[in-house]
Amino acid sequence: MKNFIGEFKKFINRGSVIDLAVGFIIGAAFKDIVNSLVKDILTPVISLVVGDEGFSNYKYVITESNEALGIMENAIYYGNFIQAVFDFFIIAFVVFLIVKLINKVNDTMEKAKEDAVGEVIEAVEDVKPKMEVILLDIKELLKPGRKKEE
Repeated sequence: MKNFIGEFKKFINRGSVIDLAVGFIIGAAFKDIVNSLVKDILTPVISLVVGDEGFSNYKYVITESNEALGIMENAIYYGNFIQAVFDFFIIAFVVFLIVKLINKVNDTMEKAKEDAVGEVIEAVEDVKPKMEVILLDIKELLKPGRKKEE
């Protein structure tokens, strides 16, 4: 049992599990934001075209309701499906924009990093003595009649 608990602790403390949990929590909060965008902003605009209730009033009635006989309406609510598909595309589009923005920022950072590394390499190359200079110094030291420095 101790081994099982130890393995579970190791699993939970692994960085990817924690990252996944944080991503899940942020995703749930993000879902609420996108749902509000669709429900509170976009659906009222769409309802100007499709009617007061938006897509939710689109249905195919199989059996009409009859209160006297206690029969409830039996219908296929395809408008709710259309709304769910619409929500999906809005969420996908917003996620696409966020990922595109993140990729653009990462590309900019990577280019800046490469430029900085290139500048550092050029600066080091300029400071580093050239092989010809080193060879001339050695030749000068090896000239006959030159006194040794102690």
